Formats: sequence, structure tokens, C-alpha cells
Amino acid sequence: MRLLDSYILKSIIVIFVTCLFVFCFLYVLIDLASNLAEIIERQVPLATLWEYYSSFLPIILVETSTVACLLATIFTFSRLNHNNEIIVLRTCGLGFLNITKSTLCFGILVSIFIFWLNEQFVPQASVSSQIIREENISVQTDAADAPKKKRLPEIRNLTFYGLKNRLYFADSFNPNNYELQGITIIGQDNNQNVQEKIVALKGAWTGIAWKFYNCHITLFNPSQLATPSQIKYFPEKLMDIKETPQDFIKQRLNVRAMNSRQLYEYIQRFSHSGATKALNSLKIDLHQKIALPWGNLVLILVGIPLAMTTSRRKAFSFTSLGVAIMIGFLFYVVNAVCLALGKGGLVAPVLSAWLAPLIFGGAGMYLIKTRF
Repeated sequence: MRLLDSYILKSIIVIFVTCLFVFCFLYVLIDLASNLAEIIERQVPLATLWEYYSSFLPIILVETSTVACLLATIFTFSRLNHNNEIIVLRTCGLGFLNITKSTLCFGILVSIFIFWLNEQFVPQASVSSQIIREENISVQTDAADAPKKKRLPEIRNLTFYGLKNRLYFADSFNPNNYELQGITIIGQDNNQNVQEKIVALKGAWTGIAWKFYNCHITLFNPSQLATPSQIKYFPEKLMDIKETPQDFIKQRLNVRAMNSRQLYEYIQRFSHSGATKALNSLKIDLHQKIALPWGNLVLILVGIPLAMTTSRRKAFSFTSLGVAIMIGFLFYVVNAVCLALGKGGLVAPVLSAWLAPLIFGGAGMYLIKTRF
């Protein structure tokens, strides 16, 4: 490795690791402050707290690595620019790739590492942290306190396995009044052959059973799936469904608890279920698992030309920090908007997940082309 590459890479790694440490510390501090009353009330042992926050570590690393890469890149090259070292290097005839080769390699390696971390450790970490929180930290609310409970957010694109080999899809579920919208239920036998398909416009919990409205029940012959054997329509019908609203909340599919291979197999298995919105959302989640890690390399491509521009030699310290935070925040906002457009059916799933990296990657390449 050249002395120049070693010099730049050392600075990048030190700042990157420092940023990750700061992010982890801030996350734990903020979470502790927000849950302090529950922790004191339940007298949670220090060992349990350590286990809980340790299980969150892979999740924090995956979610903050892009900003850490951006900060490391902008701080390193802003310092080189501030000390006129970039001018010296370019005067010596070194081009963009010669100067930034080690940084780009670092971005590729971090992207691969984050993808591996997201596949191997985040699913288990998500399950473990949720179990520890529910068993040791979350305060259980008594029935007498129910009116005081804070309203829960609506669950969109609900998906989960139920009893009797049934797969449930719903466009939305309101955990406050226990209402379902846009329901599709696929019933299978033990050999995973489709036996029935239930489609309903709306469902409501009566207190003892589910009542579906505008309900179509289609029965299939396993040997002739293309031709339904019987179709029934009910304006209103009490359903033979054993799951309660609490089961709908607890058993819903946790995409974070699945790696990309498991999620792909899940989607393929039920690709012909007819639950278009739910499957479209799952496809976006699948592509997002692959696209998100490459945000590390993309933001490095954006940060390098901004920091290396000679007309901004004095852009160092707090200015660099502000630029990095602004770009990182903008990346997350654009990515969230693109995902929302995809889940709303306005953009194809693969484009929805990759649109933000493509936009920022294109912007980075444009800056590199015009300024070097």
C-alpha cells in the first residue's frame, strides 16, 4: 500500500469508528432516558440492560454506517484541502482515482460488511431485543388503565401466519378499534396446496369473533387450482378465525427478523395469493435489504468532491459537520419518500428501493466529472 493510501485510509477508519461509537452511545443514552421510568419501576437488572443494548448493536451499525462513512470522508478530505495537501497532490499529477482509491475501496468493503451484518446478525438481534424489551422493560397496562393508553399507530400491509395453515394479508389494521381493511386470507392443506381464498373489504372484532363485510369465499380442488370448485358471497359473516386482535399485533410478519433469502422464499411461496399490496410492500423490503448497504459507497462518492473542491479550502470542522449532516439527512428523506411511493404503487418495487442510491450516486458522479 502506498504511503498516501495508508495516510488517507488511517484517517478515514479512525473517524468512522469514532462516529459509530458516538452514535451507539447517543442511542443508548436517549433510549435510557425515554424508558427510565419503566426501567426503575420494573427494577431491571444491569445485566439485562447490557444484554438488551448489546443485542441492538448490529441494528445501530446498519442504520448509522452511511452517515459515519460520509462524516469520515468529508472530515478527512476537508482537512487535506484545508492544509493545501490536495493542491500538492494534484500538482504532482495525481488524478481523482489515484487520490481516492483507498477511500473508494473502503466504501466497497464497508458496504459488503454491512450487507453481511444485515443478513447474519440483524434478524436475530431484532428478535432478541424485542423479547427482552417485552419481558423485562415494557410496563404491562392493566384493563383499568386502558382508557389512558396512548393511541397506537395504524399497521400497514399486515402479514402473518395463522392457525389452520392460513396466511393473512391486510392493507391496514387499526389496533385502537380492531378494524381490518382490504383482507385476503389463503388457506392451505398440510402439503401447502391452496384450499380456500377469503377476500373481504372490511373486518371488525365484535369482542368474541371477527365479522367480515362484503366477503367472498372461494374453495379450490387441490387437483384443479385454476378452477374454483365453489364461490360464496356474504354481505356480512361471522368468521371461524381463532386469532384475536392481540394475535394480529404480536404475530405479524417482522421483515427485519428475516434475511433476504428467507424473505425471497416467503414472497415466492405466496406470489399467486392475490394480495397485491402486501406482496408489493414485501418486495420493496427485499430490494431495500440489498440496496441500503450500498448507500455507504454512494455517500462517499458525494462527499469526496464536495470536500476536495479547492474553492472551499476553508470548509473545515463545523462547516464540514454541517454539510455531512445535511447530506445524510437528505439521503434518508429521499429514500423514505421513494419507499413510500413504491408502497403506494406509484413506483416499481425494485426502482423504489434503488432510486435514492441512484440519485445520489448520479449526483456524486456529476460532481466528480465537473470538478475534476
